[in-house]
Amino acid sequence: MNVILITACPSGMATTFLAARRLEQAARRRGWQPQVEMHGELEPVAPVSAQAIAEADLVVVAAERVPEPSRFVGKRLYRAPVQQALPDPEAFLERAAREATAFDPADELANAPAVAEPDPSRARRIVAVTACPTGVAHTFMAAEALEQAGRALGHRIHVETQGSVGAQNPIGEADIEAADIVLLACDIEVDDARFAGKPIYRTSTGSALKQPQQTIQQALAEAQIESAGSEKRAGGERKSAKERGFYKHLLTGVSFMLPMVVAGGLCIALSFVFGIKAYEQEGTLAAALMQIGGGTAFALMVPVLAGYIAYSIADRPGIAPGMIGGMLASTLGAGFIGGILAGFLAGYSAKAVTRYVKLPASVESLKPILIIPLLASLFTGLVMIYVVGTPVAALLSTLTTFLNNMGSTNAVLLGVLLGAMMCFDLGGPVNKAAYTFGVGLLSTETYMPMAAIMAAGMVPPIGMGLATFLRRSRFAQAEREAGKASFVLGLCFISEGAIPFAAKDPLRVIPISMLGGAVTGALSMWFGVKLMAPHGGLFVLLIPNAVNLALLYLLAIAAGSVITGVGYALLKRGEAETVPVAPASPDVAGVSRQAS
Repeated sequence: MNVILITACPSGMATTFLAARRLEQAARRRGWQPQVEMHGELEPVAPVSAQAIAEADLVVVAAERVPEPSRFVGKRLYRAPVQQALPDPEAFLERAAREATAFDPADELANAPAVAEPDPSRARRIVAVTACPTGVAHTFMAAEALEQAGRALGHRIHVETQGSVGAQNPIGEADIEAADIVLLACDIEVDDARFAGKPIYRTSTGSALKQPQQTIQQALAEAQIESAGSEKRAGGERKSAKERGFYKHLLTGVSFMLPMVVAGGLCIALSFVFGIKAYEQEGTLAAALMQIGGGTAFALMVPVLAGYIAYSIADRPGIAPGMIGGMLASTLGAGFIGGILAGFLAGYSAKAVTRYVKLPASVESLKPILIIPLLASLFTGLVMIYVVGTPVAALLSTLTTFLNNMGSTNAVLLGVLLGAMMCFDLGGPVNKAAYTFGVGLLSTETYMPMAAIMAAGMVPPIGMGLATFLRRSRFAQAEREAGKASFVLGLCFISEGAIPFAAKDPLRVIPISMLGGAVTGALSMWFGVKLMAPHGGLFVLLIPNAVNLALLYLLAIAAGSVITGVGYALLKRGEAETVPVAPASPDVAGVSRQAS
């Protein structure tokens, strides 16, 4: 039996493709001849041909509505939501064959109110902010997804990106005043005082990227007023309807610390241009560069980390005690682990003082400039000196000694673990945990893990680009265009370039990427490669001595990328041969290019 399978989910992302694949496989097991039409945002729609429709015995639509219903007049057609197709595609197809009826487009139009075209009179004004920890890929890709989804739903949306280069497309006061809701798709803490009095909905950049339409619909339904101008207290405390989580506080600190680490690491690398020990000669340029990088930037790294963790928890009152605690962590030898603990101690103590210490109205104004800094700094400092500092310093010293003296077997195992973590969720929590671990070790002059982490993070996007080049016939035109952008993003150490492929085919892309990343991480650690800067991709190699073994480092990256690229090219099911390809859409490549 000839059957046409049509899938579409509200977000147009992974569910569309997963449902299509499962239904197609189930149809082939039944001996049917399927033709697939997917309506998603990752590639242009390739509509089934008029000849295929004429020859079809059954049309199965897993969607809320029938796309272009006039095509199927008189055909036996069955329609149900895509969510019903996923759990048991065999039963779904059996029900379709049993319950399909001759299709009349008039019936579709009669039942269309829930999916009608957007009514201009119901259009809402939305302002949104996107921000990810590194401020590179997720920030801009999520913004693009929200803008497209907002227009598709008929709403007016203005998205501000807070990336590594600062705020772009900023939201003005007039935009805020006219907005019906505020959507904050942020993985780090951002200043939301300007939105006081407006309904706010908070989510992550990952959710906004993967399910943009659903995110906007949830924002419209669930946004709540968190604070109002009349409710602000002295010192800028804001009442919040949602507590920030541990992960978000940590990423906020890492986000503000990262530029300090990058600048410091590159200055140290530049000092090595004049010789590995040239900085020991006082008065030389090499000594000055080392003083800027190692003596100043790296010295500020832990205080900035702690200060902005505390800021994420307690807002501005937390910055001073956080930085004081971070500096104590540095001087006590507790390093980045002590800095993280100091940040949380300072943040929650400042928040407790703000909330629970009650003063007469006449002296309430002294709280943010005198009471909170004094009490929170005393508490944080004393705990760091008498309780936390010494054991954490011993722990960090043990960890550093182990990493610097570990044998080749332990080094390879650590490289395998870090490499696989970097490729597991492509910029998600596991990826960021591995990255934060490597960045933190730079403060202890432990450079090998950072090299393995950056190398492995480059593997998935480079591998996807390589796969689209090696076996072009197995990829649709839009995928081949996305592969070009993915390759470039990989060279820049932007793992998110592989997201379009992982979203569409996660069961193949993620395991093969983890395998390639694990190999790259293991080789980097086995070779003993050291990296001074935590970002920049292959462009860091342009700085002499930023990487100690540049050729071996390139070999490690190439090995993992080839494993991923060749492996996925072999595993990828051919689509371009069986499904007509529509003209390429610039959407995916455009998003990726903007992210870079």
